[in-house]
Amino acid sequence: MLAQQFDLDMMQVALACASEAGAAGDIPIGAVVVDASGSIIAKGHNSREALNDPTAHAEIVALRAAAQKLGSWRLTGCTLVVTLEPCPMCAGAVVLSRVARLVFGAWNPEYGAAGSNWDLVRDRRLNHRPEVLGGVMAEECGTLVRGFLSPHRMQQEA
Repeated sequence: MLAQQFDLDMMQVALACASEAGAAGDIPIGAVVVDASGSIIAKGHNSREALNDPTAHAEIVALRAAAQKLGSWRLTGCTLVVTLEPCPMCAGAVVLSRVARLVFGAWNPEYGAAGSNWDLVRDRRLNHRPEVLGGVMAEECGTLVRGFLSPHRMQQEA
């Protein structure tokens, strides 16, 4: 399955959200929730540092905002677009929120749970499995994360 222009446009919005996270000192990951009509209903970016909240990943922030906007935890018909493959926590939230589609940018070789290390979102034992499209603008998304993490990892090694 190839990315359509809509997916590319939404990934651009998610990348802008990711940049906000990076500017605030958090890992630059951004997410957008789009309803069935194609309208953006929520945005989010990593806010773990700002909120001192280990669950404030971009996906969780965006899914919570979308649920508030819709007045329901069921995000049936919605698409989540995120710059990095979701971790197990976020992949679980995608399944539990009943998101119809998951579109992500860079693969997450350490914690990815949408096809790289695990494939939680398509596990046949679960009651919901969204359509998944990975690798959309992967280079741009990965470069943003690697650029942020590189100096942080060098400091840790010193």
